[in-house]
Amino acid sequence: MEWYTFGQMLMHIRLGQKAATPDGRIVLRTSAGLLWQGGRMDGVFVEIKDYLFSDLWRIYEDEASLKESHNRDFLERREREMLENQYEEQRWNHMKEQGGKRGE
Repeated sequence: MEWYTFGQMLMHIRLGQKAATPDGRIVLRTSAGLLWQGGRMDGVFVEIKDYLFSDLWRIYEDEASLKESHNRDFLERREREMLENQYEEQRWNHMKEQGGKRGE
């Protein structure tokens, strides 16, 4: 069983997976975002606050979370494509800026 800091957990959690803290707080990654599971915040989107950064998280899947993972490959591929497109756009803009400065 691996434990992650909040930032590491965000990098590793996949669609349909849950992450839990030792004290029992649970989040579920959905295609809409990261949602609290159980308790008074059940179904509410996670707001990143300072106390989350000092928690340890364990990532897992269970029967209830599997329904969120049914399109995982397609949605993750789409996320990667969007990131690649943003990267290429920023790279192109940077190259254009650098090229314009040389000709001045």
